Amino acid sequence: MMKFLVTAALAALVSGTALAEDIKIGVTPGEHAQIMEKVKDVAAKKGLNIEILEFSDYVVPNQALADGDLNANSFQHQPYLDNQIADRGFDLVGVGKTITTPMGVYSKKVKALGELADGATVAIPNDPTNGGRALLILAKEGLIKVNPEAGLKAGPADVTENPKNITFAELDAAQLPRSLDDVDAAVINTNYALEAGLHPKTDAIAIEGAESPYANLIVVRSADKDAPWVKTLVEAYHDDSIKTFINEEFKGALIPSW
Repeated sequence: MMKFLVTAALAALVSGTALAEDIKIGVTPGEHAQIMEKVKDVAAKKGLNIEILEFSDYVVPNQALADGDLNANSFQHQPYLDNQIADRGFDLVGVGKTITTPMGVYSKKVKALGELADGATVAIPNDPTNGGRALLILAKEGLIKVNPEAGLKAGPADVTENPKNITFAELDAAQLPRSLDDVDAAVINTNYALEAGLHPKTDAIAIEGAESPYANLIVVRSADKDAPWVKTLVEAYHDDSIKTFINEEFKGALIPSW
């Protein structure tokens, strides 16, 4: 029996295939999950079997990865990861870029930011990096001014000029699309916008510029960063077929970032 197993293993190596490996990857619903389904097909041909687990928020996937319940996750940009590492002490690292999802401003009340009334309420994400990202979009559009020393982690307290006396409602990112009936505008991450049937190119009244530093990442534990399966995973994600799928499926709402 042992001789047979050794012979089979040698035959697999000679034929250029490797024994299959199983990993679990955490994603958020929407585009990250859709793309990972395609990556799963590419990876399977390379001997890497992916189980995809969806998480409805931005906090749990990093904790699950740090705890060993996941092998990788794919949902966050570098500034968010940096903040999580600083706040929670995670030993995690990005190993490959995925997509950039330009954040947009949406409203059921106005057609342009300039139409917002004095004292209007604008909802933004309640996590430091995405909240800061939202405020910087509003600042670029001339609605407010933000203290430049706050950098990417700006919060409402860092707003130095607010001529329309905007009130900022800080909400969980996943709740922002549902807040549109109750607020005058909301700054929404693209994954949650798409999930709610909102398209950045056609429905947003303002959108993040192409120079955004918020490319998303495949993230693993630091101890795994040089593991062979990590290289296979990144190669599968960076396959030309994945770029084609993103461009055709999302029609410019997402930007392949590799």
